[in-house]
Amino acid sequence: MPSSVMPTSMQEDGHPSPAALSATGLRKSYGDKTVLDGIDLHIPAGSVFALLGPNGAGKTTTVQILSTLISADAGQAQVAGHDLATAPQAVRAAIGVTGQFSAVDGLITGEENMLLMADLHRLSKAEGRRVTAELLARFDLTDAAGRPASTYSGGMKRRLDIAMTLVGSPRVIFLDEPTTGLDPRSRHNMWGIIRELVSDGVTVFLTTQYLEEADELADRIAVLNNGKIAAEGTADELKRLIPGGHVRLRFTDPAAYRSAAAALSETTRDDESLALHIPSDGTQRELRSILDWLDAAGVEADELTVHTPDLDDVFFALTGGTVPGQPNQTKEDAR
Repeated sequence: MPSSVMPTSMQEDGHPSPAALSATGLRKSYGDKTVLDGIDLHIPAGSVFALLGPNGAGKTTTVQILSTLISADAGQAQVAGHDLATAPQAVRAAIGVTGQFSAVDGLITGEENMLLMADLHRLSKAEGRRVTAELLARFDLTDAAGRPASTYSGGMKRRLDIAMTLVGSPRVIFLDEPTTGLDPRSRHNMWGIIRELVSDGVTVFLTTQYLEEADELADRIAVLNNGKIAAEGTADELKRLIPGGHVRLRFTDPAAYRSAAAALSETTRDDESLALHIPSDGTQRELRSILDWLDAAGVEADELTVHTPDLDDVFFALTGGTVPGQPNQTKEDAR
């Protein structure tokens, strides 16, 4: 899969639809260390884009640049229709940022955190209270609204953090490893929240150390390595990049199994389970070819399953490093 800019989606009138976020040639160095080496991005509105990469690959730096926290050394970017360099205030007004390090103040209540955020967005007192009540209800925090946020569980704090981010009705949200440290149930709850945001038309830029999370949520995924986009595509497209995919045919009739094994080339036999493994990238064309061959040979398989490499395999092959999210993997604390 090429790492070039994703094709622009088209409107009904045939003109390119504006991206929620686009970037060309973003570069960033610290001293003699190049962190970003000219990356390109194009993210349609109302989608989830996941940026994966080993520790120090530049994921957090990318988020910091696109959210106006730091400046790029070179390149151009537009977020929510606003140029990053010439209209940073407009960008800030259109985005929300949350991550593994919560902005929640534990010394005040959940409701007070929300009202403080409403004041920062210069909402009127009445509007601030209305928005606060709606978001606390949406994120199932109404009952806990009067308690100090320090008493909240990790999942509750993360929900409150996102609720605070939504006070300003952002159209683009940067979630920098939002589920790090959460238990599996809280992670799945967070996935549901992200899906709801996207269904409302919000665009989500996600960095994560959990490959399952990217596979589950992202419309498109980019793998960042050594400051460059090593590959970009859907999860299925990325998985097809890696050798090891195969189609498994299982038989209950030993005679049919032997006939298929004798006729098919480049197969791996499993005589104990009467199964054949045929190298395949899982495309529709290859599956149709296998089915046509079975029909022509009069051989009937009792089971056909497609096996493709998972994102762990993709990540390891593209970066040559440890798969993120494993016990021996530290959280990203470098740019």
